Amino acid sequence: MHSNLPYKTKQFFFVLIKLSIVVGAFYFIYQKLLYNDTLNFSHFIHFLNQNKLFSLKNIVILSFLSGLNWFIEIIKWRFLVSKLKVLSVFEASEQSLGALTASLLTPNRIGEYGAKAIYYPKAHRKRILLINLISSMMQMGITVILGVIGFILYHNTYDTTIDFIKISRGLFIAIIIFVITLFVLKQSKYKIKGFSIQKITNYIKTLGLPYITIGLVLSLLRYIIFSFQFYYILILLGIEISYPNAMVIITTLYLLASIIPTISIFDVVIKGSVAIYLFGFANIAELPVLSCALIMWCLNFALPSLIGSYFVLRFNPIKTNVKC
Repeated sequence: MHSNLPYKTKQFFFVLIKLSIVVGAFYFIYQKLLYNDTLNFSHFIHFLNQNKLFSLKNIVILSFLSGLNWFIEIIKWRFLVSKLKVLSVFEASEQSLGALTASLLTPNRIGEYGAKAIYYPKAHRKRILLINLISSMMQMGITVILGVIGFILYHNTYDTTIDFIKISRGLFIAIIIFVITLFVLKQSKYKIKGFSIQKITNYIKTLGLPYITIGLVLSLLRYIIFSFQFYYILILLGIEISYPNAMVIITTLYLLASIIPTISIFDVVIKGSVAIYLFGFANIAELPVLSCALIMWCLNFALPSLIGSYFVLRFNPIKTNVKC
């Protein structure tokens, strides 16, 4: 049906879709900033002014950390896709930031998969989807490993009244379910985002250890940067906490927040709620924690999404779907 439409009609609908994505992104960012149920915007701005967060020095440092965070993500995408096509930094930026904008309103940023794939010819799109899945698995792997370490240290540091007998039972049941699931997966054609477990495993084996190692190192570097940025903002907001103690809480926060299904636009609500609970055991007030979560969301989601809007608007499938 799509192929039978006149060229002008196709172009009109495509422009309409691009405008809808951009307008939707702008609207939800506006709503989240001005009509946040967890944090009054005027109180938020007043609190930041009190702590001189808008000084030139702080703005430069925070912008640098956000830029470095996304630069590493862009370099990571450029590297991961290099076996299929050599991208310039600008092309990798266009795909990464444009996909972020397109995925802002989708659960767990699933729209990023399709958004990146349309930059490539149809023959390569499945492989791009698979590369993006591997990229996400790398970042999640780092988050889980550091998060589990952080969670253990968190429990040893704060009185969280965790019932280890119940947890042991839960882990035992989880292990049994995991083993059964692995057996079932090997006997079936279960798929993750359209790919069979066997196909994903075989493809990862063909990539080679250096490829996987570099991808994981870049994921770790990105994690270190945005977690340090979280700590730095807390310090700017007057919170007195050492870096090691803060990282115990921050790694636990990202672990818990990452396993909760959500839409990127509501990411600040989820992280804010979890952060209030976790930092509460360290006797840290709610306002600076919520403010920190909102600033992190603005710097690492909202602002890059606004930049990505430019790439969405300039996207042309005729020019981008060139031969790889």
